[in-house]
Amino acid sequence: MNAIDLKTIKFGLDTFGDVTNDDSGVPETAAQSIRNIIEQGKLADEVGLFGFNIGEHHRDDYAVSAPATVLAGLATVTKNITLGSGVVVLSSEDPIRVYQQFATIDALSNGRAEITADRGSFTESFPLFGYELSDYADLFEEKLELLVELLKEGPVTWTGKHTPNLKHQEVYPKTERGSIPLRVGVGGSPESVIRAARLDANLALAIIGGDPARFAPYAKLYYDALDKMHKPHRPISIHSPGHIADTDEQAVEEMWPAYEAAFGRIGRERGWPPVQKGNYLHEVEYGSLYVGSVETVAKKIAYALQSVGAHRFDLKYANGPMSNSKLLHSIELYGTKVVPMVQDILSKEPAFS
Repeated sequence: MNAIDLKTIKFGLDTFGDVTNDDSGVPETAAQSIRNIIEQGKLADEVGLFGFNIGEHHRDDYAVSAPATVLAGLATVTKNITLGSGVVVLSSEDPIRVYQQFATIDALSNGRAEITADRGSFTESFPLFGYELSDYADLFEEKLELLVELLKEGPVTWTGKHTPNLKHQEVYPKTERGSIPLRVGVGGSPESVIRAARLDANLALAIIGGDPARFAPYAKLYYDALDKMHKPHRPISIHSPGHIADTDEQAVEEMWPAYEAAFGRIGRERGWPPVQKGNYLHEVEYGSLYVGSVETVAKKIAYALQSVGAHRFDLKYANGPMSNSKLLHSIELYGTKVVPMVQDILSKEPAFS
């Protein structure tokens, strides 16, 4: 695994835009949930985090179906934080419009846009936009390759099956910096890792369960592929869910109802067994749920970065219908206390080698 300079490690936040509850537990509207996300993003910027990423979904338990629009709003009320998709479901999107949307966000934010593309774990967008699930893999492959060409910001010549044929086509607006960073989300497919390397995209590992060390082979595979292709090494990031509170017990009990509601619904839709609190607690203790006090979460994040050899950790801080006040407190603790503690741990335990 590659040696990693501690100074290059970055910390961010991810949200799927879960519909929030008010402090009494009553569900809020999608509109209020979106306004809450703006408040959360502003706080993330104020506490000095590197990135804030918003996902795309088309269901009633998530408020954000148009992340680029929310990010554009954040661009005008933040100063330093990188604003990204987390993820854009490229299989059912138009790559040209994705480029244009994020080039516009880049302009509004003075060069702070970032794209993370993936196939996504939900399929509601396919019938909504007239796509066939049988084309699931082909759509993503073709559209990702077109997006890579568009991000070069030159004239594009392209022949596609699911995308338009282009001949020396210029796409506007161009960015002032000449490019927008691209990450490809990977949930555990070796083919996806190789694809990211082939397309010169940064690798974003979605680790939502189990020991993060099990993803170390994917990091090695990525760097081996880049070496084989004679390409420079690129940063690897980790995306994992969690929640931070003043004590371990408080964090665990605050997150459990939201986790049970969110994953219980998904499980019922997919025919999974009911969510058990014992399994949740086991994942908190031993797996990739970063739930607990500042010290507990900091130690787990440091271990994840060390075991995978990653350069960035993005905490998915919203996981089901939790209140905005709890989410804001979690963000504040993450930025002001967890991140400095992780940096301190890593400075004393230089285990990247």
